[in-house]
Amino acid sequence: MSSVSVDRRGFLGAAAAAASLATVSPSATAAVGGKKPQFQLSVASYSLRKFDRAATIKMVKDLGITNICIKLFHMPYESTPAQLAQYRKEFEDAGLKIVGGGTVTLQKEDENDIRSYFEYAKNAGMPMMVIAPTVKTLPMIEKFVKEYNIAVAIHNHGTEDKHFPGPQDVLPHIKNMDPRVGLCIDLGHTARTGIDVVKAVQMGGKRILDIHMKDLANLMQKDSQVAVGRGAMPVAKIFQTLANIGYTHCVGLEYEIHADDPYPGMLESIAYQRGILAAMNV
Repeated sequence: MSSVSVDRRGFLGAAAAAASLATVSPSATAAVGGKKPQFQLSVASYSLRKFDRAATIKMVKDLGITNICIKLFHMPYESTPAQLAQYRKEFEDAGLKIVGGGTVTLQKEDENDIRSYFEYAKNAGMPMMVIAPTVKTLPMIEKFVKEYNIAVAIHNHGTEDKHFPGPQDVLPHIKNMDPRVGLCIDLGHTARTGIDVVKAVQMGGKRILDIHMKDLANLMQKDSQVAVGRGAMPVAKIFQTLANIGYTHCVGLEYEIHADDPYPGMLESIAYQRGILAAMNV
């Protein structure tokens, strides 16, 4: 772990969040008609991809986070059902709740292949998979959503994604599907498509099943990622909008930088978000 004082980072992150919220409106709750946030913070375990399961569990607990979305590094696809049950128990025994898994690529037009990932999610205790499908695989995926009662949240990957660059590109294809087929809005990738991220959240509405939080110094540059609160992402406005639409799922930190030493930046990012939530709950 970095020698940077994590306590100081946490304090500064929360203070910066409060200052950010103050610039949005005199009162966060007034800005959303008196509504308060009903969502919780989580961590996408991709943020800790260089660390094993035990280290990942410890760092997430040290962050004070209890919700986690599992990436294959910490629950490999090739694991047996018994192994997945054991891995799940390790997370749960540590007080962590598995809220999802992924991103899982479901682009092969083969029902047996798609079923194998739903089996994986079932055995891993995942109520939801964050997925990267194609338009052609969506009908097959919806079939398994109904069979397994496992939701799917379609993750957009920005301008380089030939299938779903932004959430606005997903919505026309799922508007008549089961409500358990929804969106995982990646805020950084969404911003790079040129759409206002607050508008994207408003458009997503009840179809939003997950949020991947990241911040960018330049909202059009993928390689400009910074700790949440240090960039141009309008986090306070996003949180207010999520409260306004009654969002009840998670906002998951997906911290993609400093892979060898992510904890200080993750702590700062979580503290910033907590500061905004605290101000909104006053």
